[in-house]
Amino acid sequence: MNSLPLPKNKLMTKLSVNINKIATLRNARGGNLPNVLKTALDIERFGAEGITVHPRPDERHIRYRDVLDLKPVLTTEFNIEGYPSAAFIDLVLGVKPAQVTLVPDPPDALTSNNGWDTIKNQDFLKEIITRFHQKGIRTSIL
Repeated sequence: MNSLPLPKNKLMTKLSVNINKIATLRNARGGNLPNVLKTALDIERFGAEGITVHPRPDERHIRYRDVLDLKPVLTTEFNIEGYPSAAFIDLVLGVKPAQVTLVPDPPDALTSNNGWDTIKNQDFLKEIITRFHQKGIRTSIL
């Protein structure tokens, strides 16, 4: 199947696959099956253009160690989502992914269910976004 070339001024949306549930299954089973690193590499090999992770403080799915292990082996875009706690900010600044997505969920939240109140959190978000931009990390907010 041939595809038509895109005009040079058009941007395409890229598929980034969130692998948190793979890590949740691994953690529930104990051990390292399914293997998060192998799965991420397979996802890239199958055509995804990015890998997304959301490490939480309780490490119930992706662990901070996973993030550190993934960074050197990924060949596509790496996106780290999370609440910008001090530990999360340090992780992101150390790993320097292509993108960080700031999520307004408290550490004990089961899942993200709403976005930022950007008016109420304007100063907080500006400060954090500036820090990430200074390191060349594209920043998105939920």
